[in-house]
Amino acid sequence: MARRHIRSNLRRPNSGPVTDINVAPFVDVMLVLVIIFMVAAPLLNIGVPVDLPKATLKPLNENQDPLVVTVDAEGNIFIQEAEVPEDALVPRLQAVTQANPDLRIFVRGDRAINYGRVIQVMGMISQAGFSKVALIAEAPLPGESIK
Repeated sequence: MARRHIRSNLRRPNSGPVTDINVAPFVDVMLVLVIIFMVAAPLLNIGVPVDLPKATLKPLNENQDPLVVTVDAEGNIFIQEAEVPEDALVPRLQAVTQANPDLRIFVRGDRAINYGRVIQVMGMISQAGFSKVALIAEAPLPGESIK
């Protein structure tokens, strides 16, 4: 009895490289990244927490990061996130900006603070020679009324 060898075009399971793409590790990595970004996103809000007033204005498009001066609800002054005494505001601004009067400075004032205090801080900044001083307001949510 002669054995006939039938040649088959079917591949044996372990006869060559696997050409299928395994996407499970990719999906695992993407899910981990999504979770990391969901946790980290609320932490990216920098600055002193203030309750900004609402206004309907077009947002400014700036190429460079502005310097932010904040007046909180108690009237304390902050440059970026560092608290600054009132008498040291102008020297610190000049040191931080390297006496560049063309640098844009934004002033954030808490909604609960007296308007005069915010204007007083803006006046100190303007008298120091900074000409580009602006107020920051928060845009209202759709359907929200401005109070």
